Amino acid sequence: MSILNKFQLDGKTALVTGCKRGIGKAMAIALAEAGADIIGVSASLEKEDSEVEKAVKGVGKNFRAYTCDFSDRDALYKFIAEAKADFPVIDILVNNAGTILRKPAAEHPDDMWDKVIEVNQNAQFILTREIGKEMVARGSGKVVFTASLLTFQGGITVPGYAASKGAIGQLTMAFANEWAGKGVNVNAIAPGYISTDNTEALRNDPVRAESILGRIPAGRWGQPEDFAGPTVFLCSEAASYMHGAVMLVDGGWMGR
Repeated sequence: MSILNKFQLDGKTALVTGCKRGIGKAMAIALAEAGADIIGVSASLEKEDSEVEKAVKGVGKNFRAYTCDFSDRDALYKFIAEAKADFPVIDILVNNAGTILRKPAAEHPDDMWDKVIEVNQNAQFILTREIGKEMVARGSGKVVFTASLLTFQGGITVPGYAASKGAIGQLTMAFANEWAGKGVNVNAIAPGYISTDNTEALRNDPVRAESILGRIPAGRWGQPEDFAGPTVFLCSEAASYMHGAVMLVDGGWMGR
């Protein structure tokens, strides 16, 4: 098999969470361009004719839309049951759905903390366990988490987000330790400062925006499309010996 063939995902089915916009949308489209059919789920994803569906179908691949509020444990289990019934074989799981709520630590209320931990950490553990157990039984599968710079750093005014993304780094390694020998690759991608909804408050703050941009060696904010290549790589046979890695896509931020 040539090296380029190892990146092809023809015949694969990928479940991508948080795919309505931003990084998740770019990930879903990239996987479709590499040959995979896409199962998309977000809290507010349109049942038909979403932008991501149009893009996926535009490259000749199938798309199935679901909605799920990942802060609702019952809704999560209902979605998992429906998706597994509709798609007995899910080859790729991309855990991208997430949320961020900003409030200084001394004022950070329980409800903010609980929601962020439920969406960013608990739901991702449950989804990976339930979809991943089928991968383990088959002896093949790819799982990719979306981590963060705050997997490594503490951030400012986002203690719940930082805690949840630190947990994602640990979950990536924990799952990999158990599943690497069973044919399932579990890795993560850690975005830097990307131009998405999550960073709108930072980009609208002249002081923070200037400070952040000044530290990025690449000299620009990242774009969702910067995640196309890394996502396809980690979901392909080209990454068959990668397990438990957190790949930085940060314009050089962490090396500064």
